Amino acid sequence: MAERAEERILTVPLKKAYFRPRTKRAPYSIKLLKKFVRRHMKANEDEIIWIDMKVNEEIWKRGREKPPRRIRVRAKRIEMEGEESPIIEVTLAES
Repeated sequence: MAERAEERILTVPLKKAYFRPRTKRAPYSIKLLKKFVRRHMKANEDEIIWIDMKVNEEIWKRGREKPPRRIRVRAKRIEMEGEESPIIEVTLAES
């Protein structure tokens, strides 16, 4: 099975989450992350964005009320032969 991959390192601003009520900031940060990755990877609505568990833990590390203001991630588009839509995998960018 041949696969083609495109990879980018993105700094995602999560500042807008702080305009939400305190108890909804971390869940909204996940939505902001997906929206940002979809826009910058030029993904269609049918492409799946898979967020690694470590990225999720980094956002939730300080709790639901205090997510980080920004996060650096590595977004990688994986296109498999035989698959209809590619998958975008989001992991932490180890600096």
